[in-house]
Amino acid sequence: MGVGKAILALADGTVFEGRSFGAAGEAVGEVVFNTSMSGYQEILTDPSYKGQIVTMTYPLIGNYGVNPEDVESHRPFVEGFVVKEGSVLPSNWRARKSLEEYLRECGIVGIQGIDTRALTRHIRDRGAQEGVISTVEEDPGRLVAKAKASPGLIGRDLVKEVCCADPFTWGRGIWEWPKGYLEPSAENRDSGQGSDLGQLSLFGARAGSRAARRLRVLAYDCGIKWNILRQLVSAGCDVTVVPAATTAAELLRQEPDGIFLSNGPGDPEGVPYLIEAVRSLIGVKPIFGICLGHQIVGLALGGRTYKLKFGHHGGNHPVKDLTTGKVEITAQNHGFAVDMASFTTEEAGRRFGDPADIVMTHVNLNDLTCEGLRHRRLPLFTVQYHPEASPGPHDAHYLFRRFVEMMEANGRPTPAAAGAARAVLAESP
Repeated sequence: MGVGKAILALADGTVFEGRSFGAAGEAVGEVVFNTSMSGYQEILTDPSYKGQIVTMTYPLIGNYGVNPEDVESHRPFVEGFVVKEGSVLPSNWRARKSLEEYLRECGIVGIQGIDTRALTRHIRDRGAQEGVISTVEEDPGRLVAKAKASPGLIGRDLVKEVCCADPFTWGRGIWEWPKGYLEPSAENRDSGQGSDLGQLSLFGARAGSRAARRLRVLAYDCGIKWNILRQLVSAGCDVTVVPAATTAAELLRQEPDGIFLSNGPGDPEGVPYLIEAVRSLIGVKPIFGICLGHQIVGLALGGRTYKLKFGHHGGNHPVKDLTTGKVEITAQNHGFAVDMASFTTEEAGRRFGDPADIVMTHVNLNDLTCEGLRHRRLPLFTVQYHPEASPGPHDAHYLFRRFVEMMEANGRPTPAAAGAARAVLAESP
């Protein structure tokens, strides 16, 4: 192939020719588009993009370079990167290198110089599909064949490829100018969370002084973004991150105040071990889930999930909070959704009482898909979108405070919850 040339081939036979942007080689994955105008560094390092090639719809990407702070994990997880034009002259006081240098160093294959508007419209009309970016193969037909042979996302366990191998603690809070990342203290539990005036408290008044003690949260790592951890710390939590394969009994032995279920890549039905663990934890400890965590809770409650045509990826998705009537502009990155109607038809849902107790709390105003749920009787709520943003708007930061309120309101377990915890521990070897 000629110097600097690159090809993007889709499984349906559509081919785009452009120029290399990043590392040389080939990348295979599901091709999706992201509508964010900035935040490319956070997008690249979001583990939820494992298995996907990301197309940026904004035409100029890389104009403020790359810095060591704006990352959401220890490395990029996208399979490939597609842009209309990559900036060759980044300009920002925090920049340490160009985006292309960063992609090259991290081995991420990319392509630029193609009509990303045409590609986005194609994905929107035909749906997300497997694709290949190559700087080494000149035959488009061979690349199309490789795209067709790609395994896709359905049924695959991609969580095991991105989650931590061992538990670890996280102690860094949110970034604030000019201090940088904040360290946790009892005095800054409310720091950075913004005003929650007008936001409905679902869990009653806080028990005692919020500065009395920090709450212990165990966070399941399905590909967790670091800004989620920063938000939890700044909301007043001591956070320990555990691998996705951690059993319910292993978690309960550590006596957490609450359990967090993180974002992550791929099909939620591909991680049955986590679904089973969460099923054992529901009603025992307060639970808050985001993105994949939301879907895992839906499956654990007895519902079903389904694949969206082209997913939700970007920082401008309108969502209505049905508990307050307020509309939030949200950051999103998911390709599957919870089917709320399935709770009334699946017998498994009756394990937790009347399926009518599982209610939708947030709705996507673009396509009316479920963006959040809670249980009327049990300490549990989830959202499909990303309240931590990074990148994106901060409209939904209040949800981390809602989680704290739920933990404080459930500080003393009910006899039923205590009995359920004992049962889980008794079954463990």
